Parts: sequence; C-alpha cells; structure tokens
Amino acid sequence: MSEPTTNQAATGKTTLVERAMAAVRDYIRDNDLKVGDALPGEGKFAADLEVSRAVMREAFGALAALRQIDVANGRRARVAAIDGSVMASSLDHAVATAQVSVVDVWDVRRTLELRTVGLAAQNRSEAQARQILAAAEAMTAAAGDLARLSEADVQFHHAIAEASGNPLFHQIVRSFSRLMDMAVPRAWQTRQTEGQRQEMLELHRDVAQAIVDRDAPRAIALMDRHFDTSIGDLMRLREPN
Repeated sequence: MSEPTTNQAATGKTTLVERAMAAVRDYIRDNDLKVGDALPGEGKFAADLEVSRAVMREAFGALAALRQIDVANGRRARVAAIDGSVMASSLDHAVATAQVSVVDVWDVRRTLELRTVGLAAQNRSEAQARQILAAAEAMTAAAGDLARLSEADVQFHHAIAEASGNPLFHQIVRSFSRLMDMAVPRAWQTRQTEGQRQEMLELHRDVAQAIVDRDAPRAIALMDRHFDTSIGDLMRLREPN
C-alpha cells in the first residue's frame, strides 16, 4: 500500500485510517489476543501496511476512543476490555437530538432487565445477592435524600445486571447510566406522597428478596411491575399542565 499524493490524502485519508484500523482488528483476531495482550507498535504496523506513522497514530487513536485498545504514554498499546461507554455516548446523542425519547430507552430497559433479573435469580453468587439486597436497603436509608436515593437505585440495577452472569447484559445496562442519572431522579420526583415512595422502595426490596430466594418468576413479575410504574411516572412528566 503506497502513500497517497497530497490531493489523494485530502480526500482519501479516512479510507487509509479505516483500513489501518481494520488491520489492527484483524491482527488481534488472527493472533487470538485477549484483554491486556500487547500489540506491535505503530511503526511496525505502518511498515507492514506501507502507510505513514501519522496514519497509524490516527488509527490507534480512533481504536482507543472506541475502547478497543488501550494506549498509554510510554507503553505499548494493549487489547482493551469491553466498555459500555461508547454505546452510552451514542444513546446520549440520540436522546439529545430527539432521535429516541427517554421513554423509548426505558421501554428497551424493561425488555433487558426482565431478562437480567431472571438470570440473576438463577446465577447470582452469595456475594452478589448480598450486594443487591444492600443496594435496596441503601435506597430505603436514603429515602429523604433524592441524590443518594437515585444513586442507590442506579447501583441496584447495575448489581442485578452483573449478577446475571452475562457480561454483555451488564455492559448494555451500564450504557444507560447517564440517562438513568437524569431519568431516575425525575421519576422519583413524581412520587410526591409518602405512600407512593414507600410502595416503590418496597418493590425494590421485594425484587432483591426474590433474587436472594432464587425465585426467578417472582423476580421477573416484580421487575415488570416496577417498569410499568416507572414508565407511567415518566409519561406523567411529559403531560402538559
């Protein structure tokens, strides 16, 4: 692969970078590299692909931004661990530009979390069961503090996803974190009576207990009720006064 002319570089650099990125991905797959394994340097790839170091530097930078490789000053690039932050940025952009609504996101979350809560009831370890129960109890303890309550609520759902035993479910649920940071407090603000708040806190405790009891059907039914209520709360926020 020869370097393009100046005019070609102006119009074709992206193609070169994309081809270089694909070559790095191919190298990782063909050599069966795993998380933390080191990659050859930019210079080696540049020589093998017959591109400039600048092209490889941009390719490495793009792969690092996508969280597919880790690049640190003074160290060789390494294969990165799965990270839901890239998906999170795309979701944030989609909501901010009105391509999807927060209610759309919660509807998708319902589908995912009915599955994760059922798996968590089947697969959770004793430590994970304690963590989920502790998160539900932390919500109750923070009932008078919206920020702490919302934070515990988000951690509750993360803990369930992690206990599912499927790392992809965990990363997808984590990718909703920024939206949850906005939507969860708003949902709690709609629960204006003590009875409404206590009902929702009790629902979280019941979900946790169903997971502790390894009662998957009950855990799923309770989570479904939780999302029915939460989506209804968010819809009320959208209604005109």
